[in-house]
Amino acid sequence: QVQFVESGGGTVQPGGSLTLSCKASGSILDYYELGWLRQAAGKEREGVSCIDSEGGATYYKDSVRGRFSIFRDYGHHSIYLQMDSLKPDDTGVYYCAATKVCSTSPSDYDYWGPGIQVTVSS
Repeated sequence: QVQFVESGGGTVQPGGSLTLSCKASGSILDYYELGWLRQAAGKEREGVSCIDSEGGATYYKDSVRGRFSIFRDYGHHSIYLQMDSLKPDDTGVYYCAATKVCSTSPSDYDYWGPGIQVTVSS
């Protein structure tokens, strides 16, 4: 049984900040990496960031690099996404998800949270 509880979404003005939190549970996640993906209205789902089990290797989508930071709490299978300098193009549903190996492709993720809305609008 795998469960994801996502929080921290909402509406923010351009240039503002939000922090997303994902509390994941399930013993199988001991063997998985965790990442954040997003889907904007009318667009395909895309990888945003992923962190490996050692916390030393991360992936960031080019458009968010330098603005977003990912962190992992290994003991509780939790990850966080600090989002700064937010832009309207960052608007979308953000998903916490688990994969065997960090990947840019949504198809490589095996377990998914329900998604949480992030809206950047003036």
